[in-house]
Amino acid sequence: MNPVWIRTLALVCVFGAVVLAAEVLVRAYAARRSETKAIHWRLSAIGAGREGRGQASGLRRDASSVPEGLPPTLDKLAHALERMLFQARVSMAIPRLMLLLIVAPLAIFFSFLLLMAAHWGVGISFGRIVITGTFAFLIGAVLPLFVLNWKAERNRKKIEDQFPVALDVFVRGLRAGHPIAAALDLLTVEMTEPIGPEFGIVVDEVTYGAELRDALQGMAERWDLDDMRMFVVSLSVQSETGGNLAEILENLSKVIRDRHSMMMKVRALSSEGRMTAMMLTILPIFTFVLLFTLNPSFFLDVANDSMFLPGFACLGILYLTGFFVIRRMVNLKV
Repeated sequence: MNPVWIRTLALVCVFGAVVLAAEVLVRAYAARRSETKAIHWRLSAIGAGREGRGQASGLRRDASSVPEGLPPTLDKLAHALERMLFQARVSMAIPRLMLLLIVAPLAIFFSFLLLMAAHWGVGISFGRIVITGTFAFLIGAVLPLFVLNWKAERNRKKIEDQFPVALDVFVRGLRAGHPIAAALDLLTVEMTEPIGPEFGIVVDEVTYGAELRDALQGMAERWDLDDMRMFVVSLSVQSETGGNLAEILENLSKVIRDRHSMMMKVRALSSEGRMTAMMLTILPIFTFVLLFTLNPSFFLDVANDSMFLPGFACLGILYLTGFFVIRRMVNLKV
């Protein structure tokens, strides 16, 4: 066969394979991101046979996995990590996560030291140990925590956007004559992820004997949202004093929407500062990690200089100072 035809046929096959692969990826992404997907992971768990208490325990931790007896600072950090894991939809115990955050940087650190000594033929000094340890810490601990925090913030933002809509559905259920428990159960069917499964957890807890106020308060604490806390307070006040719950929640929905509107205006006005903060936070770390990965000698060759350690320490202090100052400047509360 003519070599030109063989080459043309090969190019056509490659083009077809690329198009098919792109279509498969796009379809998978669209199916995962579809807002109209009716069967979320809670209903999938029910369909898989995980019913009752087993289903509820699969959706959340029945008890905190934070070890007891930790110092106050570590205990607070461990509980913050546990909340972040829940919001990121990662089913991992806190001791295991903390162990991974310790083991992964150590493994990367010793791997680079072995490469330096055996493969690259570079001597090991204190300066090189410091720069390698910094790189291992960023790759093994900071990067995973950054990814988990990004996923948690994304889910938390979805919850904030969906909550006013969930209140409207809840109010319509009450006005249609449903009791509170039935109206909550309606949210588990009508609302998509992630807020639908959250109300499903509340319904499951109430079904197994928990107080409605305690179940809703637990949901508010898990997501650390003021809107949910106001919802719990409204239900508590109405249950003690009486009144038209549908009207109360309708007014609450309006307040939440006005508050979100004001928040979006503030975010729009501070968008330049927040983008600057994000770039000044991520860019130095990204540049250091990328450069150290592609060309380690750029740092290792100067790590033995007498001014390297003082300069590197000052650089780290200035970076942390700028990070906390900028975070305080752009972290606006509404």
